[in-house]
Amino acid sequence: MDPIVVAAATAVVDVMAVDAWQQTRAAVVDWWRRVRPAQADTVGVALDLSHTQILAARQVQDAAGEQAVVTAWRTRLQALVEEEPVLVGELRRLLDEELLPAVAAQQAAAAPVTMKATASGRGRVYQAGRDQHITEQ
Repeated sequence: MDPIVVAAATAVVDVMAVDAWQQTRAAVVDWWRRVRPAQADTVGVALDLSHTQILAARQVQDAAGEQAVVTAWRTRLQALVEEEPVLVGELRRLLDEELLPAVAAQQAAAAPVTMKATASGRGRVYQAGRDQHITEQ
């Protein structure tokens, strides 16, 4: 299986739970519309169903359920790429420019931050979970 397809399918499923989902859905449906126009609407419905399945699986921490959705989309995307190899470049672009940044943002937002600090005397402690700007004189 093409490694780009594997990465893209995983990222497509990961992004189903974030705000970038609608853009990704539109791109995937557009690929089907170009390569297999008769199946585009069916793929849109399948994406919506997968979106619902992913949200439900994540709510109950069902890793096997998530993996089943990823596997299904790997198979579908691989078949489409075999029929239209030029899509590998488009998959790579979508992966690099939209999917991976969206997944990274989702993971960063979900990551718990625990900070501990101790200062004594005239010591100072500066901590931030993200950006921090300090102006001292």
